[in-house]
Amino acid sequence: MKWLITGGCGFLGTNLIKKLYTEGNPHIRVVDNLCVGTREALAAVCDFVELKDAGLSGHPSSLSGTELVIGDILDSQLALRVTRGIDVIVHLAANTGVQPSIQDPHGDCYTNVIGTLNYLEAARHNQVKRFIFASSGAPIGKCIPPIHEELAPHPVSPYGASKLAGEGYCCAYFHSFGVETVVLRFGNVYGPASGHKNSVVAKFIRQALNGETLEIYGDGRQTRDFIFIDDLVRAICLAAATDNIGGEVFQIATNRETTVRELVDKLSWVMSEMGIKLESNYASPLIGDVRRNFSDTSKAKEMLGWQAEVELKDGLRRTVEWFAQEYQELYE
Repeated sequence: MKWLITGGCGFLGTNLIKKLYTEGNPHIRVVDNLCVGTREALAAVCDFVELKDAGLSGHPSSLSGTELVIGDILDSQLALRVTRGIDVIVHLAANTGVQPSIQDPHGDCYTNVIGTLNYLEAARHNQVKRFIFASSGAPIGKCIPPIHEELAPHPVSPYGASKLAGEGYCCAYFHSFGVETVVLRFGNVYGPASGHKNSVVAKFIRQALNGETLEIYGDGRQTRDFIFIDDLVRAICLAAATDNIGGEVFQIATNRETTVRELVDKLSWVMSEMGIKLESNYASPLIGDVRRNFSDTSKAKEMLGWQAEVELKDGLRRTVEWFAQEYQELYE
């Protein structure tokens, strides 16, 4: 299979590419504007050739190894060129996070909605068989968990609204044009190579290694569903290869509800092994955050044969070890 991965220089993308190489699948094209991801992050997992836009007029069948195209998902003409000869698109590139969407709802909409539409259109025109869309629980918003695929959406942030629009376009392109779209609603993803992420796990680990006090928003009793990156990448690979799942939506998480306080307790246990004692304080709740969030993953188990395997404590240990190694190399 020939893969096109938008945002492929980021945390999710580089871990996916690493997995594809372990399975002997070196036919990958990456599109990234390098606003978050870096060439160095991609180089850490594979050798690649940086392909200039003019080179895209060549023969797509010659794609071998990994190619990097520097470009923005808002460039609709680029989308058409980079997807020629591609078998599966994994659309990871997006404006991520609730708070950035509250600060700039227009920019969030433009990137997440129009950027997704551009690659759905490219998939349609270039007969790309499978389109995998990275979503989250944010489109559902306020609900009594666990989140499942049949719940009516009630997004509470612009980010949730923009991801809901992307899900809607995926559904429409499957039914109107036959593009085999698959929506994966990711839980709170963490793991090695997440140094640039602003998620709670990455933020807490950075604060701990810097000797800072952990900042907990609200009372710390809000819950999330924390999924290790290896489990998530495995779900993406299954979504690309499983037959008869066009138009489907899947919750990709652990089916476990963890409070932020519990997360801190587990992280404290891992950090204590390194001789680091955690201190924490509490700040005002963030606007747009939901109180409870975890997922029912039974549909993914039934249709994809997938379920999460990595326990939170084990995943945290592997993540902390990666961060500690990065810090050691930084200060050597």
